Amino acid sequence: MKAYVYDQAGLPLADPRALYEVELDSPEPGPRDLLVRIQAIAVNPVDSKLRLGVQPAGPRILGWDAVGVVEATGAEVTGFQVGDQVWYAGDITRPGCYAEYGLVDERIAARRPLSISAVEAAALPLTAITAWELLFDRLRVAEGGGLGQSLLIIGAGGGVGSILVQLARRLTRLTIVGTASRPATREWVSELGAHHVIDHGQPLQAQLSGLGLSQVDHVISLTHTEHYYPQLIEVLKPQGQLALIDDPVSLDAIALKRKSISLHWEFMFTRSMYRTADQCLQQALLTRVALLVDEGVLRSTVGEHGGQLDADNLRRAHALIESGRARGKIVLEGVAG
Repeated sequence: MKAYVYDQAGLPLADPRALYEVELDSPEPGPRDLLVRIQAIAVNPVDSKLRLGVQPAGPRILGWDAVGVVEATGAEVTGFQVGDQVWYAGDITRPGCYAEYGLVDERIAARRPLSISAVEAAALPLTAITAWELLFDRLRVAEGGGLGQSLLIIGAGGGVGSILVQLARRLTRLTIVGTASRPATREWVSELGAHHVIDHGQPLQAQLSGLGLSQVDHVISLTHTEHYYPQLIEVLKPQGQLALIDDPVSLDAIALKRKSISLHWEFMFTRSMYRTADQCLQQALLTRVALLVDEGVLRSTVGEHGGQLDADNLRRAHALIESGRARGKIVLEGVAG
């Protein structure tokens, strides 16, 4: 099968070896695995972070957002059969989906929504899991709850933010304030359901005060948390909650003490990495999201169709991710040729 790999961390994208094509044997499913023929994938910041910063032992296939058709099943698989159309975000400790075929444990895969195309669906698995776990597992906001409370989302126009805004608007009663710095992204965040959109390039406190929100109950920071950290502490209410997904060099947790602010990390690969007893909850989560899409409650967050899956298009997608100017998700379709 065709696959797209890197074998040397940190190469500039102008170098063809930064991501290149190889021919590999198709993988064989383990006992609980699905062998999936990949129809579409999405590119995520985690792909770029690994390519830039983690030296693999050999050629490594990146990519953990896939939609496809089940071609074969492991001996112990009970929930799927050949021909099922599925989606998943996978397991970062296993080869990814920049390939014709991929393997995924059935416990973290689900049947995809059928009211949208495979490309539209590919935009959602990883970010939907991340956003859902942030909102409902880490911050423990109840579905239908949050009346009278406010949520500030830093970087609301990106991949996670684009689905997080929708989940918070459709499934809770929170007042949602998203941040975005460019006119097109501000419009996007508003269209997705944010009650208010402010500019994270300007002081946050003054903008929130202008909305009648001198402080907020919850903050979810999706990017550059280290930069915004003092402002986030300032705008959070006493006993508020701060959740984040990015990788600050350091955070001074002592600064949270005076307000008794709680700090929550979200990493959607935790369950699959540690084979937790509840990893099947990600299957249930993706099943629920698929239903919400098919019911018209949630929409795809495709920001850019990057063409077919090949090395050149992957390098272009990584460049857009690294520019910090991506809106929504970057998706690619099938394997070229």
